[in-house]
Amino acid sequence: MARTKATDDDVVRITTASESRAADIRQRQKRYLLSMSLRTICFVGAILASMAGIDWLWPILIAGALILPYIAVVAANAAANLSDGFRLREGDFSRPELESGEGRRRQL
Repeated sequence: MARTKATDDDVVRITTASESRAADIRQRQKRYLLSMSLRTICFVGAILASMAGIDWLWPILIAGALILPYIAVVAANAAANLSDGFRLREGDFSRPELESGEGRRRQL
């Protein structure tokens, strides 16, 4: 079987290894902190809107403050899935292995 040279100059990724565990935790903590900061802003905004008499705004902000913890946890726990789009070919893996040279000599 002859090999042909690839015509495109795409870089072939050897691995799809993820970042270090510490970097992953640091990134998750940043996402969680951002979401919880937004929740705090919603809660404080709901109190201020209620005190200012804006009756339509404070229920929306309270709903946001109640829903954001769930979103924050899901976003913080979302793992970064690295994929280069490379898929292995399907093959018939039900065939037995080849024997070693020693095994063949004994049969002869």
